[in-house]
Parts: sequence; C-alpha cells; structure tokens
Amino acid sequence: MALAVLSVASEAVPLVKTGGLADVAGALPAALAPHGVDLTTLVPGYPAVIAAMGRKTTVHRWDSLLGEPARLLSGKLGDHRLLVLDCPAFFAREGGPYGHGGKDWPDNWRRFAAFGRAAADIAAGAVKGRRFAAVHAHDWQAAMTLPYLRFASARPDLPAVMTIHNMAFQGYYDKGIFGQLGLPGAAWSVDGVESYGGVGFLKAGMQAADVITTVSPSYAAEIRQPEFGMGLEGLVALRGDRVRGILNGIDAAVWNPASDADIAAKYTAHTLDKRMANKRALEAEFGLESDDGPLFTVVSRLTWQ
Repeated sequence: MALAVLSVASEAVPLVKTGGLADVAGALPAALAPHGVDLTTLVPGYPAVIAAMGRKTTVHRWDSLLGEPARLLSGKLGDHRLLVLDCPAFFAREGGPYGHGGKDWPDNWRRFAAFGRAAADIAAGAVKGRRFAAVHAHDWQAAMTLPYLRFASARPDLPAVMTIHNMAFQGYYDKGIFGQLGLPGAAWSVDGVESYGGVGFLKAGMQAADVITTVSPSYAAEIRQPEFGMGLEGLVALRGDRVRGILNGIDAAVWNPASDADIAAKYTAHTLDKRMANKRALEAEFGLESDDGPLFTVVSRLTWQ
C-alpha cells in the first residue's frame, strides 16, 4: 500500500513558478510514485492556478481561516492529486504570488499563516476520506504548517519533513502578529515560533520538523556556518543529523533535447552535431557574433545573495 503524503508548497509547475521550488514541488509526485509514495500537492489558489485547474470539486470549507472564508478544491496535477486553497481575500489578487510592483504584499504573514493553518487541518484529517501518513512543507511560505500541526491540531505527532530551498528567505515578522495566529501561548517560545524576539516562519517549521532536508548535501553543510546559516546556523547545528541534503536533479522528461520543442534543433547523444543549430539560434537571438568557439552561459537569479 502506498504511503500517503501531503506536500505543501506555495508554487508548483506547471501551475505557478517563480523559482526552483516550483520545479521540485511539481516534479516530486511522479518522482516518488515508483518508491511507493502517493503524494498530494497543496498550493494556494492564485488566479492562474484556479483557471488552470479544469475539473474541480469542493471537499472542505472554512467559515473563518484567520478571519476569512475559504474552501478547498480537489483536482489533478497531471496524473497526481492536487488540492488548492481557494481563499479570495488572500490569493485572488493581481501580481506575483508574493508581491506586486517589486514590493512584497504587506499581509504575507497572514496569507501564508492561513495557508499553513489550512495545511495542518488537512494533514490532521479535516477532509473526509483523506488520511495522510506524513506531511512535507517547503520553504517559509509553507513552514507554519508544522507548528500549527504540533500546537493546534488533532494529530500533533504526525511525521513531518521541512525542506529548505533557500535559507535566506525566512518569513520573519514582528512579535505583534503572534496573537493573531490562533496558536496557544505555549507556541510563543524558543521551541515554537519565537525567533530573535519576533515570529520566524521558517525557524518554526525547522523546530517542529522530524527531519529537515535541503537541496544538496553541500548546502546542508553550508547552512551550519554563519555565512550561509542566515542566523539559523545554531538551530541547524542543534538539529544535528536530522538535517540532511538530497541533491536536486532535473526532470528528464522535460529537459530532454530529443523532444524539447523550445530549441531550434532536437538532438540525442548520437546526433550531437545538430547542436550547432541551437548555438546559431542563440547567437542570433541575443545579437552575438557568430563563430565556432564555445558559448558560455549562466542561469541564475539576480539577487543580493
């Protein structure tokens, strides 16, 4: 019998993407299925997500999810189970998932606390006929799933995994929001959501997780150091061997030059000479001088990191 796991992420391809988190969250269901894991993915109901769902069914409702009405939609992500938190007050807005016009939404703490609250409810059995054996939260936007699970759910001992895709983004907020989170007073502690006198979403998820994973073994080692731990290296060290690195790979079904419709010429290991057409197309697109020398490229985010 397959192990039923709830994967909680703020983005997942092909529905919505701002970075590598979406690639991983979207690829995990198919990658884990051969290993006996039946993964259900939960994402927020951004307008693009709702529009892309196609056939959907309402499987749960909240009269007040951090003060706002919400419903849970069930559908498919390819051949796999998809759940979408439809809460218009938090997610039905123009712009990106986290902000608009280069600025974060000022209520991101409330939006993603509600997302975590809903995820904890679902993991704990709020949806009839859906019982999960574990929950897997990705990055700070989903991290509050775990403290809500530990401090305010019917299944506080449910096994939980917290994955850190980028330690630099932690979801850190003023302590004044704590009273609006709907958590018991016991959660305001170093073993709960408190972090440097404020509320730390990622820190809270790391504290509550049974296992913490990162995107590679080397990154798991790096975040133990002040240069990369971003203030949480002490917690990483404290969790010891509970912090593990699993190397990110690529989805070979997507990144396959033999079938890629986005390149000028398809090729295989036996027809490498066809790659020259792709080089020429790239040179033309960017106005580069055409020659037979190597072409070096870098794919990276432009950030202070």
